[in-house]
Amino acid sequence: MKALKDIKTDCKYFRGDIPCTPHKKYGVHCYDRSKKLCKYYEPRKGKILIIKLGAIGDVIRTTPILHRIKKIKPEAEIWWLTYSPEVVPSTVDYVLQFNLQNILFLQSVNFDIIYNFDKDKEACSLTQQLKSKIKKGYTLKNGKCSPINEAAVHKFLTGIFDDYNKVNKKSYLEEIFEIAGFKFNGEKYILEKPFNNYHWNLPKNKKIIGLNTGCGGRWTSRLWPEENWIALAKKLNSSGYMPILLGGEQEHQKNLRIANKSGAKYFGHFPLKQFISEVDQCDLVVTAVTMALHIAIGLEKKIVLFNNIFNKYEFELYGLGEILEPEIECDCFFSPTCEKNCMQYIRVDTVFKTIKKLLN
Repeated sequence: MKALKDIKTDCKYFRGDIPCTPHKKYGVHCYDRSKKLCKYYEPRKGKILIIKLGAIGDVIRTTPILHRIKKIKPEAEIWWLTYSPEVVPSTVDYVLQFNLQNILFLQSVNFDIIYNFDKDKEACSLTQQLKSKIKKGYTLKNGKCSPINEAAVHKFLTGIFDDYNKVNKKSYLEEIFEIAGFKFNGEKYILEKPFNNYHWNLPKNKKIIGLNTGCGGRWTSRLWPEENWIALAKKLNSSGYMPILLGGEQEHQKNLRIANKSGAKYFGHFPLKQFISEVDQCDLVVTAVTMALHIAIGLEKKIVLFNNIFNKYEFELYGLGEILEPEIECDCFFSPTCEKNCMQYIRVDTVFKTIKKLLN
C-alpha cells in the first residue's frame, strides 16, 4: 500500500476520485519502486477561479484573459465556471458547468483569486458566498449586483446608464483586463479547432464568403433584411466568390429561401464543433454581433461586422475587418426591437465593396 505522503495531490493531473491520465495511459505512479518522481508530475500552487457564465460567444471573447493569468501565475491551477464548457480552452485545469453539483463543490474549495466578470445575479451571489483571499469583479450587495474593486466600476456604469455607455471608448477586453488588474496588450482569443475531420464540398480556387444571416431570437433589431442577403449573395456569385450561408436551426428556413433565390451554398445547420469547422472554411465572414462573430475572430478570419445597437468601441477585431453601421442615425441603442428597421440602411453595395477591400 502506498503511503499517503507519497501521493502528489498538488499535481496538475491528480483528481482524487479517479486515476490520473498518466496512470491510465502509462501505468505510472507518483513515485516508482526506486522512489523516483513521476516524469509527468506538474505541480500546481494556488487556485484561481474565473466566473464567466455567458453564452458561447461571450465565453470565447473572454479567453484572452488566460494569456495574462498564465503569464503571471504559471504554477496556479485555473478553474472556470460557465454555461458553455465546450469552448473553454483545454489549458484550463477544471472546467465546470454551472449546476448544483458544481456549486456545492466550489463552496468547499479555498481559492487564492476569484475573477467574476459577470453581473448576473447568480454569478454575483455565488461570488459573495465562495471563499477566496482576493475577489475581483462583481458581487451581491443588498440583493443587487455591485462592483467589488474600483477597476470594476467603469464596466458597471456602462451597463446601467446608456449615455455613459455611448461615450465609452474602451473595448470589452480592455474592461475585463482592467477589472483583473491588467492592461490589455492585444492578447488573442483562444479557440481550439475541432478534431473531427469534417468534409466540405467547396472549390479551392474561389474565396469563400460566409454569410451569417441570424442574430438570435432576443435581439431582432440586429437583423439585416432577407432581400439584402439575397442581393449580396447574387453579387458575390457573379463576381467569382463562393457565398455560403451560416446559421442555426432558427435560420434554417430563411437560409433555404436565400439559397434558392441567390444560388448561395447552404449545407444546413450543425452542432457547435461542426459549425466551427464550417466557419473555418471561410476566408471572410459577414455577420451581426453573434456567436459566429467571436468564432470568426477566434479563427482569425476576415470580418465584416454589422452593428446598429451597441457601442462599436466594444468590439476588438484585431485588425481583421471593419464595422459597418446604418447610414442614418439609429436610436435603437441596446433595444431588442427597432421600429425604424435601421439595419436596412446598411447598403448591399457598401458591404460588397468592403468585402473586396478586405480580401485584397
